[in-house]
Amino acid sequence: MKPPHMSGLEFIQAIIDGKIPHPSMAETIPMKMVKAIQGEVTFEVKADDRHTNPMGGVHGGFAATVLDSITGCAIHTELEPGIGYGTIDLNVKVVKPIPKDETLIATGRVINISKRLGVSEGRIMDQNGKLIAYGTSSCMIIGR
Repeated sequence: MKPPHMSGLEFIQAIIDGKIPHPSMAETIPMKMVKAIQGEVTFEVKADDRHTNPMGGVHGGFAATVLDSITGCAIHTELEPGIGYGTIDLNVKVVKPIPKDETLIATGRVINISKRLGVSEGRIMDQNGKLIAYGTSSCMIIGR
């Protein structure tokens, strides 16, 4: 939980700097925050055997969870102390199979933010910059 005196960007930067632990979801879906600026975040993510579907491929829920995390955290970087957010909707498109045991780059960016609503987009790419999945999210701003 974000300390009430920290902005969203300060909170995420504290996670990157190791002053605050990554959320427990980062253990379920291996995600590591590596960069944050106002309105944008970058994570490293990696699917493994825990994330497969009955056919042996990486479950689409992996991409959905990563996209929800990066789009929400991008919104979070725009919020002042004491303000939170919650995902209203998430639109996910997986354009090629998610590889297992390969570090991927996931970037979230704010498209628009107002008093009550934040809209952001996210991309999951391989190390060569090839798009694997993308999505958009709307988040309710809570506490303004």
